Amino acid sequence: MEEQQLLKLVNSALGNEQVDCLLCNARVVNVFTGDIEARDVAVSNGFVVGFGDYDAKQRVDLDGAYVMPGFIDAHVHPESAMLEPGRWAEEILPLGTTTVVADPHEIANVMGMAGMQFMAERGEQIPLNVCLMAPSCVPATHLETTGANLGPEEVDELLDSDGVTGLAEMMNVPGVLFGLDPVIKKLCAALERRMPIDGHAPGLGGKQLSAYIAAGITTDHESFTAEEAGEKLALGMHLIIREGSAARNLATLLPVVNVRNASRCMFGTDDRHPSDLCDRGHINSMLRQAVGLGLDPVTAIRMATLNTALHFGLQRTGAVAPGYRADLVVCQDLTEFRPIAVFAEGRKVAENGKALFAAPAWTGNWPNRFALPAMTRDVFALRRTENVGPVIEVVPGQIITKAASCDLRKDGDTVLADVERDLLKLFVIERYTGRGGRAGALVRGFGMKRGAIATSIAHDSHNVIVVGAGDADMLQAVQALQACGGGLAVSCDGEVDVLPLPVAGLMSDLSGDDVRAKLHVLSEMTRQTGCVLDEPFMLLSFLALPVIPELKLTDKGLVDVGKFDFIPGYE
Repeated sequence: MEEQQLLKLVNSALGNEQVDCLLCNARVVNVFTGDIEARDVAVSNGFVVGFGDYDAKQRVDLDGAYVMPGFIDAHVHPESAMLEPGRWAEEILPLGTTTVVADPHEIANVMGMAGMQFMAERGEQIPLNVCLMAPSCVPATHLETTGANLGPEEVDELLDSDGVTGLAEMMNVPGVLFGLDPVIKKLCAALERRMPIDGHAPGLGGKQLSAYIAAGITTDHESFTAEEAGEKLALGMHLIIREGSAARNLATLLPVVNVRNASRCMFGTDDRHPSDLCDRGHINSMLRQAVGLGLDPVTAIRMATLNTALHFGLQRTGAVAPGYRADLVVCQDLTEFRPIAVFAEGRKVAENGKALFAAPAWTGNWPNRFALPAMTRDVFALRRTENVGPVIEVVPGQIITKAASCDLRKDGDTVLADVERDLLKLFVIERYTGRGGRAGALVRGFGMKRGAIATSIAHDSHNVIVVGAGDADMLQAVQALQACGGGLAVSCDGEVDVLPLPVAGLMSDLSGDDVRAKLHVLSEMTRQTGCVLDEPFMLLSFLALPVIPELKLTDKGLVDVGKFDFIPGYE
């Protein structure tokens, strides 16, 4: 802050200068004391400057509504909403989220440092307060072709960048425990700068958890049981309670929160899809759920605001108090948390669930890397000499899979899909080198009788992944993605439709409403294929992630996650 700005704040707080706005007849949620206070809130130059009667350019009568700090998402991957950051801000600011601690490791896996630069520049153009974390695991593994490699040197550079808050989730737990040199260098880079380090340690306990924490890792959002969360809290970690689209842990973990440890607990969404943002909300939905389950409302609000700001060192953020950013949410009650107004740095940006701003146009080209060669249906030929082969079994509603095997339907050495037994072809095709390296397998659980679906969202390297009952439909779906630089596609009975995702093959530049409408069309087409899954694209996107058990497929082959290595599959 410049000297003149600071002097203006002091003079405004003293009442020597007219303030920009006075929010009158408010009930202020004081996250420091836990009290609800009847006060008028004075705002000037983007900050709260004081309480009481001030000479103001504008007076707004709130008629007893509650004023609380803007909500903070403690851990989120913005790309998962499939909306570029400006369009995403149009969605979540009206829901009361004014700050996000964002790990853009999806676009980093595609675009590397250029992707990080895009997210930083785009974040500066929108009223959402975007606090970036430096991705720690790009690539996630050596088992796939990825678009980038952020080594210790790149992480050093990112941690020194404006707007970068810390080191993002350290998913490479074995790398920490075995002391791998690049991992240790990244951890030390954050520790030397006294920056927070996010964790990712599902199921870790005992001495291994102690070693992981001793490495300087301060948070975890991957607890699946109350006992696991309790152990992590007891050993000094900060608990991020997650409620995303795929992983929903709030109801399970909330009983761990009590008056003694609540200050070390936060809320994060991790991944929320466009339909969820519309139907459920964002951090405000977690507040609604937590209070509905019996959590004290002010405690819940602290977890969604001040706790996160303090942990991540977000200066002047997370409270309604003099000198704090005027990121404010106005609600009629402390049960539903449906904002009637949202302010970002003192500017009203949303009212009654509608954004009062439009994301500025991005003036350059959207960052992307999408290089597939010309293909024929022969690309989708599967061969195996043995008559029995491995099968990936989808677990509905989960991102884990099961490893199975079955008798194969074959024509010579060529393996055929068998829709009667729900055995479909699955292929991953790399999209970075232009050589189109690919691997295939069989998958069970989609239930498709015809057609194919394909996507360029394939965690974490985001190659193209396609599943289908016939080679022609698979080719048509992949070619549709090829034509638009990535997205989601469905091919059925000769018809094909696609949601283009021109931003790294991960995000759309359309509005949230337009994306939801297109997703509805694709969902209807997917049902026509006979697919029985509620979220087929989401489950498909995780079939290429070789760090989640049991059996996964990358462009390099079939991976036994337990062995963390390839197994014999199909040619």
